[in-house]
Amino acid sequence: MTSPTIFAVLAILAMPFALPAQAQNTLGLEDSVRIAIAANDPSVALFEERARALEERAIADSQLPDPTFTARMQNVPLSSFDINREGMTQLSLGLRQAFPKGKTRSLTRARRESEAAAERARKALRERQIALQTRTAWLELYYWRGARKITEQSRQHIKDLGGIAQAIFATGRSAAQNVLRIDLETGLLDSRLVEIDRKADVARADLVRMVGIANAARPLPDSFPLLPSVPDAKTMQTALVRHPSVRVFDAKIDARKRDVDIARQQYKPGFAIEGAYGVRDSRSDFGTVGVSLSVPLFTARRQDPNLAAAKRLKSAERLGREAQVLELNRELGRAYAQWARLGERIALYQDEVLKQAQDTADAALIGYQNETADFAELVRAELAVLDTKLTLLRLRIDRAKAQAQLLYLAGD
Repeated sequence: MTSPTIFAVLAILAMPFALPAQAQNTLGLEDSVRIAIAANDPSVALFEERARALEERAIADSQLPDPTFTARMQNVPLSSFDINREGMTQLSLGLRQAFPKGKTRSLTRARRESEAAAERARKALRERQIALQTRTAWLELYYWRGARKITEQSRQHIKDLGGIAQAIFATGRSAAQNVLRIDLETGLLDSRLVEIDRKADVARADLVRMVGIANAARPLPDSFPLLPSVPDAKTMQTALVRHPSVRVFDAKIDARKRDVDIARQQYKPGFAIEGAYGVRDSRSDFGTVGVSLSVPLFTARRQDPNLAAAKRLKSAERLGREAQVLELNRELGRAYAQWARLGERIALYQDEVLKQAQDTADAALIGYQNETADFAELVRAELAVLDTKLTLLRLRIDRAKAQAQLLYLAGD
């Protein structure tokens, strides 16, 4: 018997924390996706926190600057420092309120809101990536579980052939090397089973990252998973402009538009209103009201470069969006071609190759029993059946992975 795997130990450790019903239920593919999405992964939650922070900042940035209060003693005689000696000596209390240029406040708020929208688009993108990663890990684990089952069946079949070889050897119609060949082949299959377990553990580790140890320890269903259907290629290509990775660029472009608008506002004058009240001893108090303007007279070295920089940054985001759409189209073309061609290969293996391999193995067995075929040919035929079954399962898994990639691109 083989020693328990690492994940078997982890499953035992996780049992006290799992629900009794959960330990009996199988872990389906779409169940894994729902669990992974609902797990509030830190890599998802951080984008929501950033979006909320930007929304809070949008409120703060759209307010007027804090007013400035002043209190000063004016016109104090330096010869005596007697505040009651001169009539102009006074205590002055002032207030000044500045107003940003043009629509800078509302535009700044809109820019922050666009930045928050970009973070939420990144959150949606990360959720799609989690769904894809979960499906990929689940499918890979399903393959290695199926590969172990197929290999164990082949190993048992070859051992059964060993019984036939021994019976024929006992009659003197076969060489002893045929019996020894059985031990060699079963040993090689045992080694293959160990490698299958290793790769299954790696696949389960990937699944643990997405759904947790307790859920990853649940058995997988026997039936082959059914993924949501994918639309036709033209529909998926049209939907690429709504992909979260593209919406990230849309929000960033909108934010850069606000930067351009804010840069244009800097050509307008800014102003501030100020007032002061002067208190004098036994004389009439003074009142002061004034308006100050900041006039952009020299724009060639400040406003013009800022506006040009904002326009270039907006243009860069547009180019980034175009590049992302092209990349998504490339991924769609590759995934759709792989999905379609793998379907053709699966049909070929199911309808022809597997049947031919099985017929060849049956014919080799009959030939060996009738002394018209050697034992090595019989073993090769049986191993060909094993390889054909494993290849067919791998083709089905790879096609499901390609379908998962299409769902990531199409939005499911």
